[in-house]
Amino acid sequence: MLKPLLLLTLITFSVATSCLAQGRPASNSRKAVTLYYKAEEAAQARDFNKALTYLDEAIERDPKYADAYLKIAHLHRAMGNKPEVFENLQKGLALKPFNAGLMNSYFDLADLYFERGDYENARKNFELFLRGKPRNGRMADFARQQIQSADFAAEAMKKPVSFNPVRLPDNVNRFELQYFPSTTADQRHLIFTARLGHRPDQDENIFVSQYRDNKWSPPNSISPAINTTANEGAATISGDGKTLVFTSCNRSDSQGDCDLYISFRSGDEWSKPKNMGSVVNSKAWDSQPSLSADGRTLYFTSTRPGGIGKEDIWVTRLNEDGSWQKPENMGEPVNSRGRDMAPFIHVSGSTLYFVSDGHLGMGGLDVFMTTQDNRSKWSDPENMGYPLNTHADEGSLFITADNKKGYYSRQEMTEAGASTIQLYELDVPENWRSKVNSTYAQGRVFHADTKKPIAAVVQLYDVSADSLVQQVNSDKVSGDYTIVLSEGGQYALYVSAPGFLMNSLSFDYTSEKALSPVALDVYLKPIKSGAAIVLNNLFFDTGQYKLERKSKTELDKLITFMQQNPAVRIEISGHTDDIGSDADNKVLSERRARSVADYLRSNKVPKDRITSVGHGESRPVKPNTSDENRSQNRRIEMRVL
Repeated sequence: MLKPLLLLTLITFSVATSCLAQGRPASNSRKAVTLYYKAEEAAQARDFNKALTYLDEAIERDPKYADAYLKIAHLHRAMGNKPEVFENLQKGLALKPFNAGLMNSYFDLADLYFERGDYENARKNFELFLRGKPRNGRMADFARQQIQSADFAAEAMKKPVSFNPVRLPDNVNRFELQYFPSTTADQRHLIFTARLGHRPDQDENIFVSQYRDNKWSPPNSISPAINTTANEGAATISGDGKTLVFTSCNRSDSQGDCDLYISFRSGDEWSKPKNMGSVVNSKAWDSQPSLSADGRTLYFTSTRPGGIGKEDIWVTRLNEDGSWQKPENMGEPVNSRGRDMAPFIHVSGSTLYFVSDGHLGMGGLDVFMTTQDNRSKWSDPENMGYPLNTHADEGSLFITADNKKGYYSRQEMTEAGASTIQLYELDVPENWRSKVNSTYAQGRVFHADTKKPIAAVVQLYDVSADSLVQQVNSDKVSGDYTIVLSEGGQYALYVSAPGFLMNSLSFDYTSEKALSPVALDVYLKPIKSGAAIVLNNLFFDTGQYKLERKSKTELDKLITFMQQNPAVRIEISGHTDDIGSDADNKVLSERRARSVADYLRSNKVPKDRITSVGHGESRPVKPNTSDENRSQNRRIEMRVL
């Protein structure tokens, strides 16, 4: 899983040697030429050090011996010494006029300039390469792409995006390598992949740090059930912290190179991970997962057949029976003919962040963002600009639910010259934020009588669209649940469990207001005579009894409840506030209750199982002394007979 973060350049140094010197190597010194030929003989004998000694002597005889510099660059290239290649290509090519036969050297020097972020000189040398009319179409296409990137980068650097990344403290960055950070919706747990070093025996594992007393705790292994002697990394966690998907390679149950595995948390314990199976995993490389807030939609990177580029982003969704659907390629405009990787879906579900070298950027893998419209179409990816993006390969980016904090990893060099990857935190600039802000509702589900925790289903519906937005389960040990709420929506929250009355709650974020977390414990009442609940998601116009269209979600939930509990008989009762006459309020409450009962009867709920009654303003739950109290007194209740 580390491989994508330490990507090599797309085109490696060209191997042709015939372009280094055309014909007899030119020098004013016959002795220098003799030394050059001796160097060639030594190189053919694979004695590179001796060859380099001859060439150094040749340059001492003739400091302007261009072919000797180019030969030195070629030998250092074979030895993997890039700094020497760069230095000697610069010297050698500067001493020669344009020569089409040197096109591969121009290409190599341009690539090295690009690696250093020297866009101007990279552009000049790629243009010289193309001027030589190369026959290698792949190299020519790459050169044109890099010229475009150089132009884009020059403009991006004129308009830098202001952000101030802060390295997370040493107690978090305590490994040589740590990457792929993410948090739970409440931002109390930071999950990331880490390894002690680059050695093969220093494998990847998943770690978690907790936010306590305004600071991150030292990270611990997420669980002995998950971390093994194999590589476990590139992990994603659901908003409630109960579902974990991660990548592991070369296990006995692997489908391919690297596979996706899933684990579930109950209390403080994680289940034994399971391979997500042949429907999700392929025989190719599958990695870098990102879960939606409710853990029911999974984005990931794969090299499987059927994509657009080498690495593409794919998506799969959870069926009602707990199985996963066959993954679909996200297609254009997200995926390109290049590499599209490391997806992160914001908890609002409205914005996807990913890295790519196939969309116009600053070179290598840049971070992009794309937003989803009301028709579930993704916008053209937008480069997130400089200095987040540079000439180097960038890693994954994570942004919190409230759009305030971001986390990412950065590759650096230590004073000793070793490569390290460190975690950073940042305040998210306005133009990087998801188009929708989110918060969360968090609490516990209890038995109303015994006060013991209950394993319940928690569902969030958009009542305007009558669509399920999220579904999570409360923890069977603790009763904990977390569900994400996003601005712009009017939501119905349903908490249900077999043998209990459902609990119906309402959240209205259609008006502009500051989002803040909601602490909400839920008590479910056992189904028994006299048990009653308020139906909080039934809507009427003022003074009217006709049900509004957005009441359909709640009405259909009632029908499902009656179908699942065929022996239950219920009473629907209407209540009003004290505005208006007693007689008018009683009539209005009766008609509203009857509207609900009629809907149930018209949808195959037997008439003898439903009664309706109106109590008007006679049974307030709060004194009618404020608008807030009056809104609670205007209600429809369901009571078990």
